[in-house]
Amino acid sequence: MGEETFISVPDISLSSGIGRGMPALGLGTAADPPVESEVIRNAVLEAIEVGYRHFDTAALYNSEQPLGEAVAEAIPRGLIKSREELFITSKLWCSDAHPEHILPAIQKTLGNLKIDYLDLYLIHWPISSKAGIHEYPIKKEDFLPMDFKSVWAAMEECQKSGLTKAIGVSNFSSKKLADLLAVAAISPAVNQVEVNPCWQQKKLREFCKENGILVVAYAALGAVGTFYGTNRVMESEVLKEIADARGKTIPQVCLRWAYEQGIGVLVKSFNKDRIKQNLQLFSWELSEEESKKISEIPQSRACLGTDYTSVHGPYKTIEELWDGEL
Repeated sequence: MGEETFISVPDISLSSGIGRGMPALGLGTAADPPVESEVIRNAVLEAIEVGYRHFDTAALYNSEQPLGEAVAEAIPRGLIKSREELFITSKLWCSDAHPEHILPAIQKTLGNLKIDYLDLYLIHWPISSKAGIHEYPIKKEDFLPMDFKSVWAAMEECQKSGLTKAIGVSNFSSKKLADLLAVAAISPAVNQVEVNPCWQQKKLREFCKENGILVVAYAALGAVGTFYGTNRVMESEVLKEIADARGKTIPQVCLRWAYEQGIGVLVKSFNKDRIKQNLQLFSWELSEEESKKISEIPQSRACLGTDYTSVHGPYKTIEELWDGEL
């Protein structure tokens, strides 16, 4: 492996949890539309080779197994010495978000990944669904309110027993985080949410900072090409001007911006060149003027989460799901 192609990614420390810090940039493995598992496995191997050490998966994504295969292959190939060099995140699906199903769910995830522990285990959405029905989209009549207290207590047990080094949540509003913090013995280490220059989440980021919760961004480039994504990020004139002036790509500007906000960031690409390009954000910085221009970009959420609203469920509208953070 040519040393000149390897980029070392800095870690961000987690305030709760017993593991290492989280590498600031990670590779997401959710494929929409779906891809062959071999595509995911190869992308992970290419990412490890150039310097990625943080990989994000979920029970829902069907990418746990190919990620596990890539990790197992990376060691004999000499790309890493051991699994300990990697930071691996997975997520609890809504149908398993019941106290008695959480231990079997994390054990199944670990079996898929062929590893002994996760670095981070997240509640995927702040909602439960009928147990035993693992599907997406979830049928509107199958949604159930989540019992935050008992679900979180079971997540805490996963950390205490060493099955995961840290626990957290995904897609939680400030209000839902406050409700969770009120019943938590161990605070969530992370809230993984949509963050990009067109949806900067200033209020939520402030709340998380005050409570020692690290924000990790998904859809950092707008999730173009997915059913929930937006072209507004990649087509932003402001970002294009900055990228052109700096000789960078728009994704590099977005990722650098996120890194400068002090948050973790996930980027999903199965393209070898883009996997490399996306890593090139640590050796330069945005000027104050450029940051100011980005801060003034008009804001709107792309991932509305309408699939998680239902007249039969706890959140009847997207306003209720996000508690007005739209």
